[in-house]
Amino acid sequence: MIRTPSTLIAAGLAVAGLPAAAQSLAPTEAKMKTVIAAEQDRDIALLERAVNQNSGTLNLEGVRKVGDIFRTELEPLGFTVRWIDQSAVGRAGHLIATHKGNGRGKRILLIGHLDTVFEPDSPFQKFVRDGNRATGPGTSDMKGGNVVIVAAMRAMQAAGTLKGADIQILLTGDEERTGTPLEVARKDLIEAGQWADVALEYEGLAEQDGRDMGTVARRSAASWELRTSGKTGHSGGVFGPSLGYGAIYEMARILDDFRRELPEPNLTYNVGVLAGGTPAEIDSSGFRVTAQGKTNVVAASAVARGDLRSLTPEQDARAREKMQAIVAKHLAGTDATLKFFDSYPPMAPTEGNRALLAKLNGVNRDLGLEEMGEYDPAKRGAADSGFVAAYADTLGGMGVGGGGAHAEGEWVDLDSIQRQALRSAVLISRLAKERR
Repeated sequence: MIRTPSTLIAAGLAVAGLPAAAQSLAPTEAKMKTVIAAEQDRDIALLERAVNQNSGTLNLEGVRKVGDIFRTELEPLGFTVRWIDQSAVGRAGHLIATHKGNGRGKRILLIGHLDTVFEPDSPFQKFVRDGNRATGPGTSDMKGGNVVIVAAMRAMQAAGTLKGADIQILLTGDEERTGTPLEVARKDLIEAGQWADVALEYEGLAEQDGRDMGTVARRSAASWELRTSGKTGHSGGVFGPSLGYGAIYEMARILDDFRRELPEPNLTYNVGVLAGGTPAEIDSSGFRVTAQGKTNVVAASAVARGDLRSLTPEQDARAREKMQAIVAKHLAGTDATLKFFDSYPPMAPTEGNRALLAKLNGVNRDLGLEEMGEYDPAKRGAADSGFVAAYADTLGGMGVGGGGAHAEGEWVDLDSIQRQALRSAVLISRLAKERR
């Protein structure tokens, strides 16, 4: 069927997921709404194509192929697209797409990722649609978010608002399992954050009691390793002056002191794996432990690994200082060391982030959509937005609605593609007009 302007407008009002009437949209914004509604089938087809290409983090060729899928969408829109090879850190690489505008408005960074947790040996491999819902690996985490970015950029081009906008799109290839060292794996993302005035991250949309919510903060995700040692010998001498308490009692003391002394809002510290004996060891991945021992032998060593999640850099530093102080109070005849492995920094809830949510809520009002409250950061995982939040005002969760991330049956609300693309297109167009 040939689409006339009148049929496009009718399609825009009839398709689920968009409000039937707007409050005060500019003509360009009304145009974006019409285009996004008309291209819903195209967007779903793009999502299906991306999902059906496996891109588990360690499937380097697959990650590159998904990058090529989005490259072919962005280059016709006037973006200069580069592939940043990451073989030095054992990963495929990152896609960076740059649109050079007039240099007067806000510089805007859009963040996504190409990889999923589902490697080629997973039985969960295909996009399956059932009405306005689809399942598949990466549907909501986060190939759906990448599709939202593309849909918003297409709508802006059609409406003429992309022309003057300075935008970088950075799709990392290892968000689910970052390469090491981290300073190399996230160098390009950090530099993009330093360039930007505003960053929008397209992980899944937060929802609460049927309402869309705004993400102004995310907690960090770091890991730690605790090792304890003690004098070994016959258990008849345990607690005595010659043997002391042994490695397992020292481990138990430290972990229980963590439990009792560290609690504060938005801070968690989990113990994920633990072993003790004579000897006890953990493999280089940090996932598998081995131990042996006898009931009548005082344990010579123990090892534990866990994570630490905090809301702000200050909270993180405070928790680490307390943990090291606890470790230093050794039981008799024991020793202990605590090592941290940095991963994702926090996206703290700044006033700049909240002001950005207020601007998004201005868009919501004009679109006839319900305003979005702040989502509890303790309910959100860490994301790449944490690497840029120190440099640019940041909003997360700009991607699709859905659920079941990281599990077979992961799903996406297909109608949310339109709603989220329209929010983004209008917000980015307005930000691009704001003076730097």
